[in-house]
Amino acid sequence: MRYADVIIENTSPQTDHPFTYRTELDVVPGSKVRVPFGRGSRPKDAYVLSVAEEIPEERKKGLKAVLDADPDVVLPPDASELSAWLRERYFCKYIDALHCYLPAGSASKRGRQRVPYAAEEVVREAAPQLTPQQEAVLAELLPAVEDGRGAQFLLHGVTSSGKTEVYLRAAAACLAQGRTVIMTVPEISLTGQTVERFFRRFGREEIAVLHSKLSAGERYDEWMRARRGEARIVIGARSALFAPLPDLGLIILDEEHESSYKSDMAPKYDSAELAERRAAWYGAVLLLGSATPSLNAMKRVQDGAYRLLRLTERFNKTPLPRVEVVDMREELKAGNRSIFSRSLYAKMQSCLANGKQIILFLNRRGYSTFLSCRSCGYVMQCPDCGIALTYHKEADAAVCHYCGRRFPLPKTCPDCGSKYIRHFGTGTEKVEEAVRELFPEVPAERLDLDSNRKKGSGDAILKRFRKGQTKILIGTQLVAKGLDFANVGLVGVISADVSLNIPDFRSPERTFQLITQAAGRAGRGDEPGEVVIQTYSPEHYAVEAAAAQDPARFYRTEELLRRQLGYPPYCDLIQIVVATEAETEAMEAGTKIRAALLRWLGAEEAPLLLGPHPAPINKVNERYRCQLLLKSPPAKEERFFRALRRLQEKVLAEKEGVWLLSIEVNPYSLL
Repeated sequence: MRYADVIIENTSPQTDHPFTYRTELDVVPGSKVRVPFGRGSRPKDAYVLSVAEEIPEERKKGLKAVLDADPDVVLPPDASELSAWLRERYFCKYIDALHCYLPAGSASKRGRQRVPYAAEEVVREAAPQLTPQQEAVLAELLPAVEDGRGAQFLLHGVTSSGKTEVYLRAAAACLAQGRTVIMTVPEISLTGQTVERFFRRFGREEIAVLHSKLSAGERYDEWMRARRGEARIVIGARSALFAPLPDLGLIILDEEHESSYKSDMAPKYDSAELAERRAAWYGAVLLLGSATPSLNAMKRVQDGAYRLLRLTERFNKTPLPRVEVVDMREELKAGNRSIFSRSLYAKMQSCLANGKQIILFLNRRGYSTFLSCRSCGYVMQCPDCGIALTYHKEADAAVCHYCGRRFPLPKTCPDCGSKYIRHFGTGTEKVEEAVRELFPEVPAERLDLDSNRKKGSGDAILKRFRKGQTKILIGTQLVAKGLDFANVGLVGVISADVSLNIPDFRSPERTFQLITQAAGRAGRGDEPGEVVIQTYSPEHYAVEAAAAQDPARFYRTEELLRRQLGYPPYCDLIQIVVATEAETEAMEAGTKIRAALLRWLGAEEAPLLLGPHPAPINKVNERYRCQLLLKSPPAKEERFFRALRRLQEKVLAEKEGVWLLSIEVNPYSLL
């Protein structure tokens, strides 16, 4: 007889702990089992955390037996340990963490294998000749991969410097050792391009693809191929980090700086932290890459945790693009009220005349950013979330970008009855309309969340652009990252101020990264490209550093500010949000939470606890939100996290269902 500690498939916080069952089945940590649970002993799914040959006699009394085990679904051997870590680090439930490891969907009833990218033509290609810098990087990286000793690297390479070829060579070295590889990209829209590169190098059979835009059946079959060792490389977005590959030898995070690597649902994990844990468990190599590394990654280099590798030149020796910053205040003074500055419009004409393609970047979807009455100043807001609605001309509706609700456009102001209600601001839809008006004969397309909702739609848009069928591509950050098109001669950043003016301490970093990444899409062929950055803040250090293509200059300024203000990466910033049905109760709850935390932490820690105050988005799903921010220095982490877990337990015991409490470590949005 053996004894298994299991986590029950149940979302209730009351069952968020292991239950012990006796078993004679051949189960291991990670096994999916069926157990009798509760008073009625109803069969429930559960997942084995640990198995013991013996337990104390007093614990054996009344134990129920495991009913059966699923022979197909067995989680990776590290799932138990990492799920416990995710629970402690990110204040989630065991079952939320375990769900990350589970496959979507189920086996095909007809026994047919569902294969994504089956229509892709695969023509195997030989590896190209390396540049001297690539050779130098690989000379440092490959010994760690080949020796099977865990190591962590940050590859800082300018745009178009050949980082992907480094990934491919590292993956090949890992496969040669009989080990497996996880390759992640920050956006699903980038998966197709990466899959194509890996198909051409390794063939289709070696590769499984995992991301949420695949059907549940496709994801299940790809998960099973990885678990059985049929596919030795898994490519996908952040969820691919949980792939059940045997003997994991290499994890690659491309564009590691991207905020999409931070999960926005429980568990709200940071992909780099998770990848470090998984790599350490397997003794695997972790390789992070970016043209604009995050401050977190650069701090890890300073601390000696990551070894820094550099690619400072483009692989084809083409110079970095020429960058021009246009002060839009001067455009207004000159009478130009167009979306496009005079310089950008002239360069677009010249670029098209020379047979080159254009990318226009604006990190704001929709047609206009808000609807307002010019008579009384009324702004149309979502009644559930309390934020301004965005006008979408294509849908002819006002849309909440937080909860997704849509509202018809009023003919008159709901507040004063005036007919002067209009939409203001600019989104990607309006940019697309302006392009079609100015260049009616030029094929143009838009790539953003709205145009990329259907499966395969984003890949189709990018393929048409790659083939030259589309001449102008307009989009949000989806067009600013990782795309490699040789014929792009011009990139226009329509408004650098969109990300700069978000109320968040990371706004300068995001602005620098987005501008640099967008600019990097230009001039990737044999001729240098051009970039036009339109802004109302040309003197801001993030804009100046991005325009000068000088990351060291940006990091010096930003690191100094973060250190002085005590923001990440010099501490953990923990967001505590409590939501209640009554607005006054939300603030009262926040006040009680502050008092409780200071009782447990000590009054001397009061400067590190900010708030309570209404959350920037004060109302979501008919509940009012109050926010506190706790700065947790590394030396105080254990004590601070212990107090937060105590808070979580207290709210659950005394206010379950009345207060909705959320605790997030290092959120990428404070809204």
